[in-house]
Amino acid sequence: MKKALIVQGGWQGHEPKQVAEIFRTVLEEEGFEVEVSDTLEAFADAEKLLGLDLIVPVWTMGEIDKQLAKNVSEAVQSGVGIAGCHGGMCDSFRNNVDWQFMTGGNWVAHPGNDGVEYVVNIKGSSSPLVEGIEDFTVVSEQYYLHVDPAVEVLATTRFPVVEGPHSLNKAVDMPVVWTKRWGVGRVYYCSLGHVANIVDMPEVKLLMRRGFLWSAAGKALASTTAAAAQYSGMGDSQV
Repeated sequence: MKKALIVQGGWQGHEPKQVAEIFRTVLEEEGFEVEVSDTLEAFADAEKLLGLDLIVPVWTMGEIDKQLAKNVSEAVQSGVGIAGCHGGMCDSFRNNVDWQFMTGGNWVAHPGNDGVEYVVNIKGSSSPLVEGIEDFTVVSEQYYLHVDPAVEVLATTRFPVVEGPHSLNKAVDMPVVWTKRWGVGRVYYCSLGHVANIVDMPEVKLLMRRGFLWSAAGKALASTTAAAAQYSGMGDSQV
């Protein structure tokens, strides 16, 4: 049975407890053994993290001890997946650039704050993770992010929708959903999810379900690939 750790907390405006419960239900429906923690000390046991298949952070802002962040980073580098949404993953620990490097981006603004109506544009045929999902409209915060150019973008939203100091720049398509690699681990992010009822939207829940499964599947694949490389005498540098 695959193992997942959800760590929830931080700024309560994002309803971390309720979001964590939605994620727990999704993962248990998919056959995961799920632990939910309300403390960052859940990241203290480095060996335990290495035994997981998936880490799901639901923690907006706050501060994290450098060693705890390092433990998560090293677990992901080894093949453990990490997947999350909104501020719970890419507005966590604003002073920790290592976390931002791992996750692929960080929040910088949401022009218009909550209640903005905007379209999420799915990049058709870009990945099985978005197969069959059509463009959809959401009324929520529209995240403007600084994004790692290495990510693979699966969905975008057009800025500007709301006027602001960014409006005189040309229109930009801001990533909403992306994947990337950290070591041999798989990283998945969706910027939707300001509060629990947004996470519970059918489209968002499906995106997160697929992201969880994809991220968690990377560990077994990485192990198989490494074993095959060792058997063939390739060496790690060629995997």
